[in-house]
Amino acid sequence: MGPIKVAIADDHKIFRKGVILSLRPYTNLKFVLEAENGQELINLLANTSDEEKPEVILMDLRMPQKDGIETTKFIAKQYPNIHIIALTMYEDERFVSHMMEIGANGYLLKSADPIEIKKAIMEVKAKGYYLNNFVNRILLKKSHSRQKVVPSLNSEVTLTDRERDVIKYICMEFTAQEIAQKLEVSPRTVEAIKDRLMERFGSKNTAGLVFYAVKNNLID
Repeated sequence: MGPIKVAIADDHKIFRKGVILSLRPYTNLKFVLEAENGQELINLLANTSDEEKPEVILMDLRMPQKDGIETTKFIAKQYPNIHIIALTMYEDERFVSHMMEIGANGYLLKSADPIEIKKAIMEVKAKGYYLNNFVNRILLKKSHSRQKVVPSLNSEVTLTDRERDVIKYICMEFTAQEIAQKLEVSPRTVEAIKDRLMERFGSKNTAGLVFYAVKNNLID
């Protein structure tokens, strides 16, 4: 198994090159594409073979021509196997919530150090999402505020005990294999439950499922 193929889209060339340089020591990561805006990234993806396409994209939000939000929507739909991590200076929780809802797999601030960026890339590739303390705080805050504003919506979402257990363990960052062992079922059963929940809640990926579960208080 070779290094994880990574792309970066950011309109600030110095920052873009700095990120690539800072991650160069990690031989398990390989940058295959870089773009200065969302449209350029989409064009590059269209002209890149499947073997050379990135597995993870570091995505700035504010870019000319096509911003990171619109680009994330497009890529999440057209290339569902590519994971997207927002890498931005925007700390506003509305951006975090929106990006996770439209298909991003993680959200990092530009102040993140190379070790965390590397960790985020590794985790989204392995588990499908990366939630750091910053994002978790926002998710929890949002779940509490949502609870106060629309208390009736939560009661409409009913889960079986098995579904609740699967969501709980996913949120605790267990793999499908580990969840299967805990619940004494096959990994295929766990994946089937996860897929069913994602379809039911309109989640595009595991990160979206975790986001929905926390936001709607589906886990204790």
